[in-house]
Amino acid sequence: MKEFDDINFSVDKYTKELTRECVGGSDLQQRKKEIEAYNEQTSATLKQTCKKNYMQFIQTAKEISHLESEMYQLSHILIEQRNILASMTDGKTSSHLKADSIEAENSAATEDVENSHATRAVKEMVQGFNGNLEGKTFLNEGALIELDGNDYRPIQRVFFFLFNDVLIVCKVKHDKRLEFLTEYDPKKIAVINIKDLDGVKNAINIITPDGSKIYQSITAAGKSEWIEKLEEAFRFDQQKKSKKGQAPQPPNRAKQQQSQSKSATPEKLPEESPTERQPKSLEDETPEWLSTASEEIQTLVAQRHFEDAQSLIKRTQEFLRLAENKKKLLQADNIDAKVKQQEQKLTNVLLQELSNSHNRNLQIALRSARRPLKILVEMGRSRQASATLLKVCTVSLRVAQREARRNNAEISELFFCDLTQVACDFLSAFEQQPACVSALVVWCNAELQYFASQLIKHYLTKGTSLEAVAKCVERVRKPATKLTEIGLDISYHLEGLLRTTLESLIEECKQRLLDAVGRTEESWQPYNLQTKSNLKRLLLELDALGIDVRSQTTGDTWLNLTQSTLVFIRQFLQLTEHCGCLAKGETLLPSLEKLLRDLFLAQHALKPPSDMAMDPNFVIKNKIFLVDNLLPIAIEKFRKTSGRQCETLRELHTKLSRQHGAPVPRQRSVYTTDVF
Repeated sequence: MKEFDDINFSVDKYTKELTRECVGGSDLQQRKKEIEAYNEQTSATLKQTCKKNYMQFIQTAKEISHLESEMYQLSHILIEQRNILASMTDGKTSSHLKADSIEAENSAATEDVENSHATRAVKEMVQGFNGNLEGKTFLNEGALIELDGNDYRPIQRVFFFLFNDVLIVCKVKHDKRLEFLTEYDPKKIAVINIKDLDGVKNAINIITPDGSKIYQSITAAGKSEWIEKLEEAFRFDQQKKSKKGQAPQPPNRAKQQQSQSKSATPEKLPEESPTERQPKSLEDETPEWLSTASEEIQTLVAQRHFEDAQSLIKRTQEFLRLAENKKKLLQADNIDAKVKQQEQKLTNVLLQELSNSHNRNLQIALRSARRPLKILVEMGRSRQASATLLKVCTVSLRVAQREARRNNAEISELFFCDLTQVACDFLSAFEQQPACVSALVVWCNAELQYFASQLIKHYLTKGTSLEAVAKCVERVRKPATKLTEIGLDISYHLEGLLRTTLESLIEECKQRLLDAVGRTEESWQPYNLQTKSNLKRLLLELDALGIDVRSQTTGDTWLNLTQSTLVFIRQFLQLTEHCGCLAKGETLLPSLEKLLRDLFLAQHALKPPSDMAMDPNFVIKNKIFLVDNLLPIAIEKFRKTSGRQCETLRELHTKLSRQHGAPVPRQRSVYTTDVF
């Protein structure tokens, strides 16, 4: 088989050589089997290679995700280290506070002018922005290019306005006007420097609550300036606190105050110390982990550590719930509000994760939904989680049904197995939530209605034979009864959804069969099967249906019944079995009994034409065979198949048995003559 691996392989040349080498059809068949085996081997090898490549791709994606999270952590660590260094530098320069105070007054005046100009520019230039910028400090502005995160292609031009507590992102339109897109809190975003690549230079990665976004600056200086300004906005409040915490007076004046306090009367000393020390004691009692809980939760959510974020939220809320802690902490209400805001963001992220878990394969969708589902239930968001999960299951169920119909596969077993799997996973996840269980029942009802509509549309159409209808309904009923094992009984509701359609199909089938009986042309003669093998085949076929007609055989190839009678026997027994399958549901029993009764009466009422020469006893014999032999067997077959008695056929058998009397003697022709 090395010829197939050759680059210059020619099918025509190989076929000619193969036919020249092989002798006879057996050799060609052998070579054909070898080629097919090689084809299967090659296909299996390709599948294994594709699977291996796919697993390597998944592993690489995971490693990239881990690297991104590590980069994010490194960025936060560097920011913290820079904050520490800045605080140390501020401590060393305390001796120059007097000169700095004079410069601060001058810079404050210039900052106020810049802030007013920037505020006025934003209000005039940016369309659609209605935010309040009063009291905010302007830091930087400039144009950037937003890039696609996958292939780094330009998406749109944007313009940034950076204040101390808000980053305004605008879109640059074709007419050079600015359109407001969104705004972010600089303390809730992280900036990552992207190394210059062949196709991308001067780019930064900004991680926001909405996701990661990449922006490109025109110059390297602009890039470094934006990184510096965004970090400055991130630690703006910390710098402000550190400046306020230091004494505004020079050291000499502080020493004078200390000397004055020593010479002061002891009555004034206790009045000053409580007022000065009380805020410090309250501020010192706030745990460090509690003051940074909001930022830590945001970081954990960005790194997709949802369990840790949820546990930190729970720990913070339990700590703040205690009345003693709330009295001790100055910023308890502020911290509580921030944590609740982060909890709402975590809920939205988890719901988005849950809604994005839909897949063509229901098992994969349910498996990927377990993690966010568990966290949402622990957070008390059971109603939202259950509604989102059921929407995901709806998409997966209907996609699977569509593919099964396209591939001519069995849809009933697939639907009810999927429904059982959804119900089991749902009940295990929301076992302690009765309200969510009621939502599952409502969802099952809606999905059952959709399934019944698709079943009627594709399989129970007009003109479908009763045999196909019976098989379809039987395939639906068997898996539907298995749902009772988990406490979900939908069989009765399913029967109600299909009842109208099935009754119309039964009525249509009855009219079609009655018309066929009325068009039958009967010769009213014994049936000759021509050969012994034909007779034997017919007897075996009727034996399989449960009726024995060997007593009616005469000679080697004759049956003492008409051909239409034998055809009706076969048809009626088959129809009885199909009706028995449908009669397992009590709602269809009257229509099915009426169908069997009317069809039997139509065959029993057949009469030969008045001008046909035939034996009346032979006609009566056929009718008696139908009543005495066929009808009891049909009644018993109906009972065994459906588990119910067919009272209509039993009454009909009793009525017709009384009507038949003794056979009428055959009329003989009497010849008369005038010759004596």
